[in-house]
Amino acid sequence: MTNFGWITISASHFTNETDRRALFTIRDSIPGDPFHVFSSWNRSIAFCDWQGVTCGRRHQRVTMLNLSSLQLVGSMSPHIGNLTFLRTIDLSNNSFRGVIPREVGRLVRLRYLLLSVNSFHDVFPTNSSSLSGIKVIDVIGNNLGGRIPEELGSLSTLSRLLLAKNHFVGTIPPSLGNLSALRVLSLMENNLGGSIPSQLGQLSKLGSLMLSSINVSGTVPASLYNISSLEELSISANRLHGRLPAGLGSTLPNLQNFYVGLNQFDGPIPSSLANASGLVNIDIDTNVFIGPIPLNLGTLRDIEYLNFVDNLLGQSYESNNLKNFIDCLSNSSNLKFLDLGYNHWNSVLPHSIANLSIKLTTLGLVGNYYLSGNIPPGIGYLENLRKFGLSENMLTGSIPDSIGKLSKMGELYIYRTNISGGIPSSIGNLTRLSIFVLSENMLEGSIPSSLGNCTSLQGIALQHNQLTGPIPEQIFDLPSLSLGLSLNNNKLTGLLSSKVGNLKNLRSLAVSENELFGEIPAALGSCQILEFLFMKGNFFSGTIPESFEQLKGIQLLDVSGNDLSGHIPSFLGELSSLNSLNLSYNMFDGEVPNKGVFKNISAFSVVGNNKLCGGIKALRLPACPAEVVEKRKKPLSRRVIILLAISLVIVAILLLFLFAFIYHRTRRSRVARQQGSSDFYAKMSLPSEVMNIVDPRLIVEEDEEPSRTNQNSTRNTAKVEVCLASVLQIGVSCSAELSGERMNARQQEMFLRNCTRLEICLWRTCNFFFLRSY
Repeated sequence: MTNFGWITISASHFTNETDRRALFTIRDSIPGDPFHVFSSWNRSIAFCDWQGVTCGRRHQRVTMLNLSSLQLVGSMSPHIGNLTFLRTIDLSNNSFRGVIPREVGRLVRLRYLLLSVNSFHDVFPTNSSSLSGIKVIDVIGNNLGGRIPEELGSLSTLSRLLLAKNHFVGTIPPSLGNLSALRVLSLMENNLGGSIPSQLGQLSKLGSLMLSSINVSGTVPASLYNISSLEELSISANRLHGRLPAGLGSTLPNLQNFYVGLNQFDGPIPSSLANASGLVNIDIDTNVFIGPIPLNLGTLRDIEYLNFVDNLLGQSYESNNLKNFIDCLSNSSNLKFLDLGYNHWNSVLPHSIANLSIKLTTLGLVGNYYLSGNIPPGIGYLENLRKFGLSENMLTGSIPDSIGKLSKMGELYIYRTNISGGIPSSIGNLTRLSIFVLSENMLEGSIPSSLGNCTSLQGIALQHNQLTGPIPEQIFDLPSLSLGLSLNNNKLTGLLSSKVGNLKNLRSLAVSENELFGEIPAALGSCQILEFLFMKGNFFSGTIPESFEQLKGIQLLDVSGNDLSGHIPSFLGELSSLNSLNLSYNMFDGEVPNKGVFKNISAFSVVGNNKLCGGIKALRLPACPAEVVEKRKKPLSRRVIILLAISLVIVAILLLFLFAFIYHRTRRSRVARQQGSSDFYAKMSLPSEVMNIVDPRLIVEEDEEPSRTNQNSTRNTAKVEVCLASVLQIGVSCSAELSGERMNARQQEMFLRNCTRLEICLWRTCNFFFLRSY
């Protein structure tokens, strides 16, 4: 008798019918079958012809069960142990759950156990030592836990042991060093610890050793560096330390992939690494390597990936090491990835980066604070570049127009440098651009409208520059914008277009510390995914739009330092996600709400609004008069509002007739009285040509001649229409039928001041600097 867990069957009774019954039981344990795989599993069809089942020719017994990648949902039946002729079990890439039954350990003919990418849990069967002929065990990407069984070390025929991406704990069993046939060992991404056992150095046939992200510490056993058959060594993201051996490339001549990043290795990069002439990938990022990069690494013909980021390379060594290394790399025609960021290069950016492989997709030089020079115009030759980082350094000059040739660019980062000049309009050629970051530079001029051609943009960051002019409306036609639009701390002017409401996927909008004016567009309420809205330090006027009530996901709202007025909307206290609100230094009046965000004194600010009352006690504001409280509690009904509006219209008509009558009788006396300073802004807003169409007696001050010199008439003519348009815009606005569309006195004054400033700027350069908010 043979014991298979809870199934006890005589060995002589294992027949074709046994296999059939076992298969039916396996089918019944898998209720999820979206592709109807088991529709063929019925008695009318021989089981050897069922989908996923393969039988041997001689005995017609099941030798392979292949149900991989069929989106099956279920468990692995213990009856699988009755398929005693099985050589291959492949259930990979499904949604199997439960435990791996111990009965699998009884399948002495089994060669391949492939269970990767499922949801098996609990421990790996400890009776696996019976699998004396097993070649491959692959359980990558499950939820297995417990310790890695020591018994696995007795499987002398095992060539691939793949236990990665599970939840195994404990240490690496030293017994694994006995697997003399092992070629691939992958334990990466588990919850192991301890140190790497030196016994692994006995695996003389090992080609790939993957021990990344398993929390091991200490030094790497010297025996590992002597496995001459190794093609891949991956020990990154651990707590390993020490120096790499000087003869590393000589003892590992077949090395192709070398990953030691995210550890604490120190010392120089051994120049012997270049002796492994077949190297394709080198990743040493985030360690403490120091000194120059060996120039002979630039001669590796097959190299595709070089990641040296975040070390101490270049520190206290010859300043031309970077240039020489880049020059050597120009012969590496297969190079696709190069990141030298966050090191200590004290040199000029070599223009030879433009000579790097045309296959290059990623180029990173971020965080080399002493890197100087300028961006070479030849950068446009790297036509396959998809990610380019050149930030946090001392680069000067301008962004070359040739950057517009990088038509495959997806992410562009040039921030915290001394780059100046304008943003080239050729940026609009980068139609695949998704992330565009040029913040904290010295850029000036306008934001190019060609950005509207970059229809894949998800994030734009241009903050902390000296950009001027209006925000191009084309930017608001980019529905792909989702991560954020950051334009704060510039010198942008004009109105915020109502087209901003088109950005319905936007999460963050920052326009603080500019010179924007006008009302906050109600269309912003259409951006219902918005989480962060920064608008402080501008000249926005009017009220907070009622449409903001639709911003259900808003977490931070800052409109401080503007000219907003009216009551603080009570709906702000009903926005459940709002946890930071800044309304300070405006002209709000009336009662402060006391719900939601207004309950927490540290979550909101209303300082600098001297006409507020009420609110929570911590504000120490005066109590609101009874009529203010009553007005907030009982807003006017719609019928009352309509009646009041009709009454006001009738009164206005009567007053208009009365005014017209009086005006015709007293016109001349009024002209004489209006020579004073009451028309100061109206007069100063208009150049001389506009003044010529106005009665001089209306604009001449007491000590001034009626006529004006026209020696600058040619220069002024270009601005006449602009200034006249501003004045006429005031007139049109003031005659609007709806009160909400009319300019208030402060807005009128702002229009006239802007036109006055425009007149002055005709004669001398104007620079308007504003305080930086952050």
